[in-house]
Amino acid sequence: MTDVLDLEAVLSVSNTDVDEVIHTVADHADAIFTWDYEKGARPQLNKLYEKAKHSQWNGETDLPWDTEVDLEAQAQLQVDTFRAFTESYDLKGSPFERWGDKEWATLNIESANWTLSQFMHGEQGALICTAKIVETVPWIDAKYYAATQVMDEARHVEVFAKYLDTKLSGYYPVNAHLKLLLDDIVEDSRWDITYLGMQIMVEGLALAAFGFLHALTTEPLLKQLLRYVMSDEARHVAFGVLSLKEYYEGLSDAEMFERQQFAYEASLRMRDRFLQQEVWDRMGVNPKEALQLVVQDPGRVMFQQILFAKIVPNCKKLGLLDRNDQWLRRRFEEMGVIQFEDWIDTSDEYETLQIEGLEQLRSGELRADAS
Repeated sequence: MTDVLDLEAVLSVSNTDVDEVIHTVADHADAIFTWDYEKGARPQLNKLYEKAKHSQWNGETDLPWDTEVDLEAQAQLQVDTFRAFTESYDLKGSPFERWGDKEWATLNIESANWTLSQFMHGEQGALICTAKIVETVPWIDAKYYAATQVMDEARHVEVFAKYLDTKLSGYYPVNAHLKLLLDDIVEDSRWDITYLGMQIMVEGLALAAFGFLHALTTEPLLKQLLRYVMSDEARHVAFGVLSLKEYYEGLSDAEMFERQQFAYEASLRMRDRFLQQEVWDRMGVNPKEALQLVVQDPGRVMFQQILFAKIVPNCKKLGLLDRNDQWLRRRFEEMGVIQFEDWIDTSDEYETLQIEGLEQLRSGELRADAS
């Protein structure tokens, strides 16, 4: 992802209607009724459903929205990081040649806005996709759990939108690569592709990104918001793993190859979307000139790899890595992310990410941990 041709391909995809408010996507799936109401026929899904019922939180009342957020102070914390980056490269003739602390601080603020904006748009994608899963999955235990996730996703969209509107400076439009991926997931008629695209790929990447940002940020409101969201997201990804593992065991090699290809294409889009080309446009910098340097930053390369820390082990759990002569394994090797294959998968990990004692958290006893 460091040569000009790759950058030209990425930058050739853009959101041509940034003022669009309503976006319509054809949903080709059938709505499936099931008259088998036996609750608990799939015990692990039933366990998730019961946990979800006890883990609901209120984004309006359970977060300390009166917290003051000092954008300038937060931005300055990252200036030294950016300065270290500039010292590693010859910036003569580049867009950054005359940049000082003010410009790097502004970039940090814009980057935060952009990142949280894409989180918000992705959460709306999850809201729509999970509502689709309620319609299309044939098992009652999965319908029950997916219904709780619809509520979770609505809450996530709500809190990210409120944070962007009241603590930052509004939001960026949806990134073109993310928009195309969401469209493809919604348009596909196969219910398991909705699971694979959203629950495994998009939600898996989001869970890793939330964890990275949670560890990095010192802003207490955002830290607590992310902790709540991560608790939900871990269940959501586990839901995808538990549902698809059973289903994929019965698929033919040809059917599995279609899923492997979809997972790989989704991985490339999600990697490309984090180049933040819209930020450079807003700052009056030619994205191609900026990204020729930025993509070489070891810190950014590490961040892009970490984003796949949840996706790769979950794909392995589903049997996607090694079917068809290890086709997806080879693609992940080329992407430089195969090293995550033996990390714990989310179906085994999700309980460690749950917020236990939600009432204690609401009373503030766990806020010291969040800071």
